[in-house]
Amino acid sequence: MSHSHFDLDAATLRCMQEHGFHPEFSNDVQKQLSDISANHKNHDGLKDLRVLLWSSIDNDDSKDLDQIEWAESLPGGQIRVLIGVADVDGTVHRSTPIDQHAASETTSVYTGVRTFPMLPTELSENLTSLNEHQDRAAVVTEFCVDSKGAVSDGKIYRAMVQNKAQLAYNAVGAWLEGKGAPPEKIAKSKELEHQLRLQDEAAQRMVGARFQHGALDLETIETRPLMQHEEAVDLVRQAKNRATSLIEEFMVAANGVMARFLDAVKVPSIRRIVRVPKRWERIVDVAKGLGTSLPAEPDSKALNDFLLGQRAKDPAHFPDLSLAVIKLLGPGEYVMVRPGEESPGHFGLAVQDYTHSTAPNRRFPDVVTQRLLKAVKAGANSPYSADDLQAIATRCTQMEDAARHVEREMQKRIAAVVLHSRIGQSFAGIVTGVNQHGTFVRALEPHVEGMVVHGGKGLDVGDRVTVKLVGTNPERGFIDFAI
Repeated sequence: MSHSHFDLDAATLRCMQEHGFHPEFSNDVQKQLSDISANHKNHDGLKDLRVLLWSSIDNDDSKDLDQIEWAESLPGGQIRVLIGVADVDGTVHRSTPIDQHAASETTSVYTGVRTFPMLPTELSENLTSLNEHQDRAAVVTEFCVDSKGAVSDGKIYRAMVQNKAQLAYNAVGAWLEGKGAPPEKIAKSKELEHQLRLQDEAAQRMVGARFQHGALDLETIETRPLMQHEEAVDLVRQAKNRATSLIEEFMVAANGVMARFLDAVKVPSIRRIVRVPKRWERIVDVAKGLGTSLPAEPDSKALNDFLLGQRAKDPAHFPDLSLAVIKLLGPGEYVMVRPGEESPGHFGLAVQDYTHSTAPNRRFPDVVTQRLLKAVKAGANSPYSADDLQAIATRCTQMEDAARHVEREMQKRIAAVVLHSRIGQSFAGIVTGVNQHGTFVRALEPHVEGMVVHGGKGLDVGDRVTVKLVGTNPERGFIDFAI
């Protein structure tokens, strides 16, 4: 089989299985799914917020809609924000076959070729998805944002909601930035236009406040394959914009409200953390090479000041610097935190209180958090012990790492297919990793990563190099460069 006709779909399934996933749903899951479909009904007695002009913003091709947003201006310049999150626990009960499958997989995996959902698509893309014009039960997180971006007055409750407008990042982002016309739904509704601009204002206030506290303004460029007739023919850039920033700010705030609520009611919970970076010395070296002195001890505010300066000075290479810093910061992890215990926090987001609660169709910790919340609201004992939560946190970290490996390996296989015809060409690049296996470089255009098989001695993360593409092997996911 030639590289250009490599079966990416079959390779994706094999890769999932090799990394410990069981993507096929069992007969017991199918039976439960049939029972849910036959008996599904909306919850009675919930607060009815369906009249609000809720909207969602997600990827252009997203079908598993986890959250919707709404905002209003308050006297004194505050903006009240409501985030409605799909009530997955209302349909997927604990210890049922679907729940057991989700607890094992812990995350949906997005490979670029095919999505492997944590929950059956009959749920995640339908009955538990906040689809446009459908009545749905939701967990609503409410908070206020003042003129300086401070978040206060957090509340959480259950409600009935209806998504009035499903929107997409690229179109909304271009419009908010003044680079594109308003999407059709916004162009047809002055009220929706006002709503989105108000949400954007709240988000811009919040991002400014987080940067003041040392949140890292990182900008990476992701790629996704352009598929034609089930074959990858090119790589398309996916960049951040004002719409992705809007949703990110809202989710950080909502997850903070949830973490502080569970701590206040003295319930152990699962937190998402990024520890203080172990390779801070190398980050200092990278900054020094670019003419900036960072403190000897990790300091997110100083690091972000450096990043902002570099973005202004050299915007073309800023995504590559961001990527090097992300690699040196290290991956996030899940931990169990007892009430009153200080969380290690999230170094990159500059927040101390951070759980995962806003994507229950895609992540298992978010479903667990919904169950913890509901038990508190019902005056019942926590459905999970501290030991249960620690075991879940460990499993979620393990499987998220595995998902990252799957996605990375498939990105390399896809890139190997796309780049096969470009062997012999040279590319500017940046060193993204150095370990016992070798030295890894990401080309700048297209953004693909490969291993240096000739001439990589003495290089370290963040170094800029020129490499020649000397070979590709889609089966093994190899892209080989020479300095």
